[in-house]
Amino acid sequence: MTTKLQVPRRTGRAQSRTIGRALYGLIAMAVRSQPRDLSLTALSTLATLEQTGPRRITDLAASEGVMQPSMTALVSTLERSGLVERRGDPSDRRVALVALTSDGTGYIQARRQTGVEDFAQLIDALPADEAEALFAAVTAMTHIQKLDEERRNQSNVAPSSVAQAQS
Repeated sequence: MTTKLQVPRRTGRAQSRTIGRALYGLIAMAVRSQPRDLSLTALSTLATLEQTGPRRITDLAASEGVMQPSMTALVSTLERSGLVERRGDPSDRRVALVALTSDGTGYIQARRQTGVEDFAQLIDALPADEAEALFAAVTAMTHIQKLDEERRNQSNVAPSSVAQAQS
């Protein structure tokens, strides 16, 4: 059972869609402007490892929406590149955890910084009132990120866990 996030409506649906289109366009632009040295799935996997710490391949496959054999192959490629390493799980010696290496952490942070700088240059080219409007919207954009995290966390909860929590 999926729970729909209830959000108080302050804007009309047409306004929300207009804002959504603009944000989606910016995201697409940001993705297109990045170098193509890794696939989007590889980049997403590195970002997931940076945010969550070491994970099992099965967990990574589920979070990235790919099958386990595909994630195993991707992890092998990232491992050969020196961006990730496999470590033993201290709680279960039969399991390997995938973790970022220091090179992997540096790589993902450098890509993020490059993206930030690309946006900063574009924002610097805006008229002052438009740049100020974007700055005023930072709180709302941060809130959107938190709402998305909550929605993802709710959808990642197994239905049996939800039923147990409700009883």
